[in-house]
Amino acid sequence: MTDAAADPPPEAVGSVPQPVVGERADRLLPGGRTDTWRHPLPVRITHWINVAAVVVLLMSGLNILAAHPHLYWGLSSTFADPWLSTPRVPNWLLIPQGRNLAEARNWHFLFAWVFVINGLIYLVWALVSGRFKRRLAPSGRDLRGFWPSVKEHARFHFPTDDHARTYNVIQKLTYLAMVLVVLPLMLVTGLSMSPAFNAIGGVLLEIMGGRQSARTLHFISAGLIVAFIVVHVGLVIWTGFFNNMRSMITGWFVIQPPGSTAGPKLGRRPPEEGDAP
Repeated sequence: MTDAAADPPPEAVGSVPQPVVGERADRLLPGGRTDTWRHPLPVRITHWINVAAVVVLLMSGLNILAAHPHLYWGLSSTFADPWLSTPRVPNWLLIPQGRNLAEARNWHFLFAWVFVINGLIYLVWALVSGRFKRRLAPSGRDLRGFWPSVKEHARFHFPTDDHARTYNVIQKLTYLAMVLVVLPLMLVTGLSMSPAFNAIGGVLLEIMGGRQSARTLHFISAGLIVAFIVVHVGLVIWTGFFNNMRSMITGWFVIQPPGSTAGPKLGRRPPEEGDAP
């Protein structure tokens, strides 16, 4: 999902989030637009480290999978009846280039720790700074607006005015699911397949239901991450590629005039209660 904008204020007037008076004040632009401070430096640094780590993890993971592109459930491989067989992957999608299981594992292990450490740094910072609570914790009002938000997403209706200052409820729930469910599952299933970790305490494999189940769950987790990335990048493009990229590089994001929505051409949505006249 695309990042929606600067940290929300403690209170909002009507249904429109109000500008945040924080680290940097809003800057007025021509045409009724506003340049707002969206991403602090820790967010931008950890975001781009994550991008690099995930790319290497996926490409090295595909190389590992290519050594035996079949998935099973349980303790052992039922070669005659796999749960899923994956197609052959072109070499340009692999790290390293060509089939190399040993080197691919080295890349995968190294960048798995880069990903985990970077994620922990962001999580600690977000908790200490209060950003996690402000940005990701859905309020009762958010949850009551779940189905209207679903309908807006189904119509590809994404406000780019002051409503874009905060995450909507679907964004919040999606990010929470990734942070609290999918990524921990990816980590736990990866650790459960590590011989070194199992030598310390192999209980994880029993919890996962066996090595083949852990391998399959690891693949499913990776697939969910890929789906998240596809949707996220798609919405970044749909809601304004250059504006979104600028915000993740410089920290500044442009808020459009009241009533503006995203799309191939900037449109106008129906006015809502609380909108500025």
